[in-house]
Amino acid sequence: MLGCVLGLAPATWMHAVADSRVRTVADAPAQDVAVVFGAGLWQGRPSPYLAHRLDTAAELYRTGRAKVVLVTGDNSRVEYDEPDAMRTYLTERGVPDDRIVSDYAGFDTWDSCVRAKKIFGVERALLVSQGFHIRRAVALCRSAGVESYGVGVAEPHDTTWYYGGVRELFAAGKASLDAVLRPDPRFLGEREPGVREALAQAVR
Repeated sequence: MLGCVLGLAPATWMHAVADSRVRTVADAPAQDVAVVFGAGLWQGRPSPYLAHRLDTAAELYRTGRAKVVLVTGDNSRVEYDEPDAMRTYLTERGVPDDRIVSDYAGFDTWDSCVRAKKIFGVERALLVSQGFHIRRAVALCRSAGVESYGVGVAEPHDTTWYYGGVRELFAAGKASLDAVLRPDPRFLGEREPGVREALAQAVR
């Protein structure tokens, strides 16, 4: 019984921190920045789950709930570039290129949250991801110092959705350790002005 309690504690923490901060596109509070987390590529294009995240981000931009979109994902090797694929997808759907900022070292959720704060200077944001992941994203970004609301992307309950839900039970343990230990991202680097410059373009 004690093992079950300890095993579920991280997931309980995530729900306690994030449940009240999960919204839809219709009731999300307006913020300067929307953050979209990578979710894989298929033949160089966003996977269906990633495409749905990007569709939601484009809607947040069109409705004025976000002025800038920060796309964060994996570009650890030359032939795999999530942020550029995400940027292309968004521009094809009407988001101006100068309102999109790319984080090429968002290797996991914690890294993306820390880099949003420390590298790109994001203080507040709307986070965009599927329902099974969005609470972890909100909890981690808040732990990293980003005041966050999550916009959950609805998906049919297919095999991928159930796999994601099960995976989150295990990912919650790592998330709780990240929140407590606050490790540096795999790659930190110098501060980048991309978000600030994009916001300056937005007010012109």
